[in-house]
Amino acid sequence: MNGYYAQGVSITTAKLPADWKDRVVVFQNFSSVPGRGICLEPHDLVVSKLVAGREKDRVFAAALLDAGLIQASTLMERARMLDELPGVIRRIVKWIEWWESRFQSRP
Repeated sequence: MNGYYAQGVSITTAKLPADWKDRVVVFQNFSSVPGRGICLEPHDLVVSKLVAGREKDRVFAAALLDAGLIQASTLMERARMLDELPGVIRRIVKWIEWWESRFQSRP
């Protein structure tokens, strides 16, 4: 009806970078009053999806990077802010480096 889909989740659902609450984006307009949406900042959202490690989440992350909607350098910074096992952070960093390498090999 309104051209978008939103799904609320518990904050315990996602693994997020430190200080994510300081970066949330509030969505509110005339038709949402008195309600409002509190949304994750895009880089924080993508890092959370990369923690999950699903193929569909890597495709989503690559699409946002390809479209210039998020930046690899910020994504890398946020990944290093995770309170996760070093192996999870290494996996995410390695994926970001792989994504960046696709452009270095182009003529």
